[in-house]
Amino acid sequence: MSLSNVFNIAGSGMSAQTTRLNTVASNLANADTVSSSLDQTYRARHPVFSTVLAGQASGDSGSLFDDGGDGGQGVQVAGIVEDQSNLEARYEPSNPAANKDGYVYYPNVNTVEEMADMISASRSFQTNADIMNTAKTMMQKVLTLGQ
Repeated sequence: MSLSNVFNIAGSGMSAQTTRLNTVASNLANADTVSSSLDQTYRARHPVFSTVLAGQASGDSGSLFDDGGDGGQGVQVAGIVEDQSNLEARYEPSNPAANKDGYVYYPNVNTVEEMADMISASRSFQTNADIMNTAKTMMQKVLTLGQ
């Protein structure tokens, strides 16, 4: 693996963590929204990541145990899925969004988990930025070897 590939790999990680942070922001923004029906209630969303293997672009088997030793070539967002856990129904007949039975439905967003996810995404993003800085420093050192 060449040192220049590190920038592509770390960049894909930063892009994936940006998507993760966007979904966390969306979840937190909708945490207190209410609806009168289950179908219209916001459901928490979570990104699904997958590894981009070395052989995927060239048509190889893409095994992590190939002799080439390239292994993963980054990460990609495979999709964003909705959390299918139960929504919270509360009896609030005075709420303007209440249905005919007096119930409103709250999203299945757990703010504590979302905050932990936000911190994790931020730290992962920072780690990838540090990897890029380290690779840049190493490349600069290589250029000064002949002096």
